[in-house]
Amino acid sequence: MDELTRNSEFDTRIAEGIKIEPKDWMPEKYRKQLTRMMSQHAHSEVVGMLPEGNWITRAPNLRRKMALLAKVQDEAGHGLYIYSAAETLGTSRQELVDQLLTGKAKYSSIFNYPTLTWADIGIVGWLVDGAAIVNQTMLAKCSYGPYSRAMLRICAEENFHKKQGYEIICTLMKGTKEQQKMAQDALNRFWWATLMMFGPHDSNSPNSADLFKWKVKKKSNDELRQHFVNITVAQAHTIGLEIPDPDLKYNSETRNWEFGEINWDEFYAVIKGHGPCNKERLQARNDAHDNGAWVREASIAYAKKKQGKNLERFLNVG
Repeated sequence: MDELTRNSEFDTRIAEGIKIEPKDWMPEKYRKQLTRMMSQHAHSEVVGMLPEGNWITRAPNLRRKMALLAKVQDEAGHGLYIYSAAETLGTSRQELVDQLLTGKAKYSSIFNYPTLTWADIGIVGWLVDGAAIVNQTMLAKCSYGPYSRAMLRICAEENFHKKQGYEIICTLMKGTKEQQKMAQDALNRFWWATLMMFGPHDSNSPNSADLFKWKVKKKSNDELRQHFVNITVAQAHTIGLEIPDPDLKYNSETRNWEFGEINWDEFYAVIKGHGPCNKERLQARNDAHDNGAWVREASIAYAKKKQGKNLERFLNVG
């Protein structure tokens, strides 16, 4: 079958909503775009453990400590799911991880901002995981089977993360003036960075057209961002927080909260490696990788030894 016919059949399957599976033929560009997108997603889950991980020992009580520890563990699992799904496209996990450690691959810009107070942990759970849910709910319907299925479980867990974060902020807003001020300050610092998570306007994105055509994406960055704002503004006002945007206003005709212009210069600076914590995050991942080398080596040696014993047992039985 020639490539033109294969492309035609592939496009027909996409149009009919049939999932693409690892053994199916796919255009090389589809494979590369998915590998790029899924690896960046996996990297974001792994790097995303860092802003919260350093608060595990400083959580205000045992209940908060256990919940945060469970959440960070979940994020590691999410990275594992997506790395496994990405491997089905033909790139090894080692290669994907190497791309992260060398700075060749990107991850979500939001994780290059510091978590300065306990309120930041609540805001990250409420806003960052809330934004992730909006995006990942769409991805759960994407055209690539392994990615779609991974999102189903991840979205379920992210919902708990968002509730945990919002509950932290609700508790602070019921507390002292200092606690309320801390919650507002955290919102002020993370609001715009969270809106940037959805990416630039699709007209400025070189990949969006293909991703829409292949039904990897089903909604634009701006549509997802607007949906997130509509949900979150109401939640903020309910507990007495003010969105740090003087241009924010409700449009009764569109039923949307209209918001101010995002500082895209800041966004592009962060993804190019010039954010507040870019170097710190990358160094932390490299240190963890180096310190864990002995675990990987021991695991490989054990697997080889066990494989050898199984082979010897098989030969003896034969």
